[in-house]
Amino acid sequence: MGLCPSINLQLATYTTFPKGLYSVKYKLSDLLPIITETLSGGREFTLSVTGTSMLPLLIEKRDSVSIKQPEFPLKKGDLPLYRRADGSFVLHRVVGFDDGGYIMSGDNQIIAEHGISQDMIIGVVSKIERNGRHISVKSPLYRLYVSLWTALFKVRYPLRRLRKSAKNTDE
Repeated sequence: MGLCPSINLQLATYTTFPKGLYSVKYKLSDLLPIITETLSGGREFTLSVTGTSMLPLLIEKRDSVSIKQPEFPLKKGDLPLYRRADGSFVLHRVVGFDDGGYIMSGDNQIIAEHGISQDMIIGVVSKIERNGRHISVKSPLYRLYVSLWTALFKVRYPLRRLRKSAKNTDE
């Protein structure tokens, strides 16, 4: 299957390549030229996921994603890899649009990130690998998940508060 660098979805500062029984750490920013060249050549780049911002869809140490060159404009529900102004790399979902560009949020987050411009976007997820099985972002079941999850974005915070409130009254 080849080398599979991992990306931290929250900080996205370092990536590791397997080297025998040991791992070697690289800054993801150092790999960006390789990733860009791979994508511009029409190939995909696979990244293992870490972090919790994309739960319940993506689970650390279990899932990996294949990134392809983006087709602009992105659509609501797309899952791009982008680089923030502070240099960190993030994989979050497009939940809307504004004058500054795209509005992004992780599936496990209730706060949106505004002003993600097209030039910040490196690639977009084309498939997810889970336990050796590939899930296309074009599959009907995945599209249903995305439709429901993005529709619920504005009510996630109230639902979370209700759940927390109900939990506190049970105790």
